[in-house]
Order: sequence, then structure tokens, then C-alpha cells
Amino acid sequence: MDIHPELTELDRIVLTDLLQDVRQKSNTESRSSDRVGASGSPAKDASSTVDDQVDTEDAIARLKALNSQKDSAFQPTIFTAWDSKDLSPAINKHVVQPYSRFAQGVVRHPTDVVFLTHLLLYSSTILPSAIYLLWPGHFSWTHGILHTVFTMWCAGPFTLMLHNHIHNNGILNSSWAWLDKTFPYVLEPLMGHTWDSYYYHHVKHHHVEGNGPGDLSSTIRYQRDDISHFLHYVGRFMFFIWLELPLYFIQRKKYNLGVRAFLSEISSYAFMYGMWRWNPKPATFVFLLPFFLLRIGLMVGNWGQHALVDEVEPDSDYRSSITLIDVPSNRYSFNDGYHTAHHLNPRRHWREHPTHFLQSKTTYAGNGALVFTNIDYIMLTITLLRKDYMYLADRLVPIGDQIGMSKVEIANMLKTKTRAFTEADIKKRFK
Repeated sequence: MDIHPELTELDRIVLTDLLQDVRQKSNTESRSSDRVGASGSPAKDASSTVDDQVDTEDAIARLKALNSQKDSAFQPTIFTAWDSKDLSPAINKHVVQPYSRFAQGVVRHPTDVVFLTHLLLYSSTILPSAIYLLWPGHFSWTHGILHTVFTMWCAGPFTLMLHNHIHNNGILNSSWAWLDKTFPYVLEPLMGHTWDSYYYHHVKHHHVEGNGPGDLSSTIRYQRDDISHFLHYVGRFMFFIWLELPLYFIQRKKYNLGVRAFLSEISSYAFMYGMWRWNPKPATFVFLLPFFLLRIGLMVGNWGQHALVDEVEPDSDYRSSITLIDVPSNRYSFNDGYHTAHHLNPRRHWREHPTHFLQSKTTYAGNGALVFTNIDYIMLTITLLRKDYMYLADRLVPIGDQIGMSKVEIANMLKTKTRAFTEADIKKRFK
């Protein structure tokens, strides 16, 4: 299994450790088979276990060093597309590092320089482009199309930056609270979001229900490799979430959340409609297309995150979500691939997910967790809808008892995790 050259340093450390586990266990089993053949009884080999513990402890120490501002190995994330080592020494020394030192005083966590980088990027490109398009007499079809394409290219990283914002009540330090509190209201409608709805749905709803029976974006009632079920799933969210989410809160007597969720959606729709009535062509490219495309993208992503649900323990965070070690999810979207880790602790800092994973890899393995590499949530969804389980088996990084399974066995195992749950199953399996 190849290690993608564009993986982050954190991901390379994690994946190298996991692949080493695979090699060590395979070698141990091979030696045990040889000894059984020679002596007629299996012999234990404790040395490989000790070596694995030492190697993993060293990997964890390296991950901690990369995250600690007090360590000489500390590496803040400054850009998503490049690491400091990829830049020319002169530019790195005289431009990037001074900027990084300044930015570390602006962001809440010194690792998160990239968040200020992205705020500057969106404020200097998408915002002025939108204003220019909307200004009467300035619209052109070429500009409108390019604007929407670039916006959607940025929508994933923006959404995951916003994801960190809503889980931790901000991304900038207290002296920049004015910017921290205002930028979502300026940028959200430009990036396809409605005001505050992501917070109400994701934090106050999805993480409360955890893809269980009460989750409006739950995948468990769907056959998760069936395109008709997938289209129903996307369509329900697109057309009914504006009503279903407020009703969810009201039914649980969370009236304040219900009213706020309803008003956030309706006010956003009213704003987009008003902009469209005032200047329909640019409003279509600036607001409407990003809105529809992002909502489809959110559901495609959530389907991928929760498509592989264990048939025995579907209420386990280890068995109802997955971990991806890939470039789009972790380099460009702030470790979004560590979805199991995120569900276990939604407020864990995104740079800490790899450290947590290695520290807990025995627990992950014991719970039958699934880890993949070189595939993102969108491609995982597409692969499932194509029913190409052998491709998914090739992308699986085996841990625990999965090590030693053949590709066919892995593919068959994965196939059992996309079956729709009946109401009788739900009643039995969910506590």
C-alpha cells in the first residue's frame, strides 16, 4: 500500500505506524506457522509486540512535538497546499515566517495560522468578486461561472474552518473577537451556507443524535449502496430540513432552538430571494448555485462518513463512522478524515486527532473500527453507489483482526455494513 506523497506530516506518521503493524503481524504469523510446522505447537513471539509499542510511542512523541509551540519541531499549519519545506528558503525566511509569527498572535491556537490565511484569501477574492458581480452593469457570464467554480473549490475548506468555529466558539483569540463573531455572517451566504444553520443542525442536532434513529441526517434506514435511496436522502434534506429541524427541537421542548433554527433558514432564504429579485443573474452565481451545490456536497459527505455502519453495534462511534487518511480530507479540510475521533470528542482540536488516534489505536482495533487511505468521502460515496467493494477493500488499512483478511473477505465484510436497518432492527440495536 503506497503512502501518498502529498499527505501531511501528521498523516504520514500515522499511516507509517499502521502499515508497520500490518507488516509485523504478518511476519509474526508467518514465523508462527513455520514453528508450528517444525515443532507441532505454536510459539509466542513477544519481541514484535515490544517493538510495536516502542515504535508507536516514538510516533506519538513526534506528533506531540509537531503540535507543541514549546518544542523545536513545532510546525504550525500556514497553508493547505504547501508545507514550509516546499517553499524557497528566502521566501520562507523573509515572508512566510514573519507572517506566521504575527498570525499566531491572532488565531486562538498557534497551530492554526491557516485559518487567518483562509480568511484573508476569501476576503480578498470571493468577497470583492461578489460585490463586483452584484454591482449593476458589471455582470458577465464568464465572471459569474468562474466565480461559482472558485467558490465551490473553496467551499470545503471554508466549511471545515466553520466546523472548527462552531464547535469551539471561535477560531481567533479574544482580542480579535469582533472579527471572529462577524466573519461568518459575511462569508456564509457567499459560500453556500445559511446563517447559523450549520451550528443548529450539526452541533445541536447531529452530535446529539450521532447518526441514530432520531438524526434527521441519519443513514441507517437507507440501503447505503443504492442510488435511489441516496437520492431520497439528499432530496429530503434539500427540501424539508428547513421545517424538520425546527420541528425536531420543538418536539423535544427546545423551543428557543426551534425558533432560532427556523428564523435562520427563513431569513437566509428571504435574503437570497431579495437579492435575486434585485439582480437575478449575478445573484444566481453568487448565492443560489453555491447554496444548492453545497447542500448536495454536505449530504454526499455525510453519506460517506456514515455509510459503513456496523450491523451488530450501530450505536458505537467506532462502528458507525470511519477514519480516512487522505489528502483532500486532512490536508485541505483540517483533518476531517478523523471522523470517528471527532464523534468521540467533538471539541477535540483538529490537530490533535492523529495523536489521539495513535494513542487509542488498540481501542479502535478492538472495536472493529474502519480506516481507509487515499480515498475521500465523496469518492467513497461514489464507490459505494457503484457497489465496487473490491476497490474499497484495496483502500482499507487493516487494523486488529482485519490484518490477514483477504481482499474478498474484506469486501464481503464491508458489504454487510451498508444494509438498511428495519424498524425492528433499530428497536433492538439502539439503546
